[in-house]
Amino acid sequence: MTWLKRNLKIILSIILISIIAFAIWLFNGKAPGQEEIEWGLSFSQKQAEMIGVSWRDNYVALLDELSIKNLKLIAYWDLIESEPGNYYFDDMDFQIEEAKNREAKVIFTLGRKVPRWPECHVPDWAVDMDIENQNDKLLEYIEKVVLKYRDSDVIWAWQVENEPFFEFGNCPKLDEDLLKKEIELVRSLDYKNRPVIISDSGSYRFWFKAASFGDKVSISLYRKAWYDELDDYVEYPLPPVFYYRKNQLVDLFYDKEVFCGELQAEPWGPVLIHELPLIEQEKTMNISRFKETIDFAKNTGFNRFYLWGGEWWYWMKEKHDKPELWNEAEKIFER
Repeated sequence: MTWLKRNLKIILSIILISIIAFAIWLFNGKAPGQEEIEWGLSFSQKQAEMIGVSWRDNYVALLDELSIKNLKLIAYWDLIESEPGNYYFDDMDFQIEEAKNREAKVIFTLGRKVPRWPECHVPDWAVDMDIENQNDKLLEYIEKVVLKYRDSDVIWAWQVENEPFFEFGNCPKLDEDLLKKEIELVRSLDYKNRPVIISDSGSYRFWFKAASFGDKVSISLYRKAWYDELDDYVEYPLPPVFYYRKNQLVDLFYDKEVFCGELQAEPWGPVLIHELPLIEQEKTMNISRFKETIDFAKNTGFNRFYLWGGEWWYWMKEKHDKPELWNEAEKIFER
């Protein structure tokens, strides 16, 4: 105890200096440039329907007009099993088949918490179940979906849940044991041994937990968004190297690939997009910000990005005669 008291100031000074040095390292420097970047896109049937466009027309236009070859598709529990034990796969079949016809590669996302509000997409018949029974039904659903699509050569990876460690949306409290069961179930059913991706928030967290659960880590990257807590828009003051440094830490401790599976390319306002006036949408995304986001992404050191907003670009083009974002996106996917 005497030694500790005598050296406490030295110990605290070393800790403080270490923290400062780590912060300087985390926010300073430059990520190495990437000679080739793989650009992809997330597509949500639900999002297209919500903003009032034909989701099939939207999807085919993205594939044909923008020539997208890398997709993240989403299996929604409430769409596939709207009645208990009655599985409807036609819409998902269409998405997989159209991707196959164009030799695209797919990340197949499944679970309870998957992209787009309200994040957890539970069928009406399961909403009021006690959580243990609902979890059992979730695992049954996952088994059916994997068995249905595991033979598809279009799918190169599974994403289990979406940002499970990030508290967001109308969702139950995270159950890590359940998440492990979901991952183990997918792995046990997939005889092709495709990687399991676990996603995480790019800005708020280090990605160690996601890396410990998954074979690869997918992160989200947002530049400007609405914050209810502040009742205002917030622009993230994070430099590109911040994401590269966190990537280095995952590589050091887990030796696993990190890529950006959700790059903001649409507005994020106080209400959903279709309820947001156009002038308000432009506060978080417009053609200028779109270009800046792409340039920012190129400086993070990642070589794989899936953009987030293809439904909105199509909506702007078809419903508002504003094709600028669609045309700019076309240039990216032509590269």
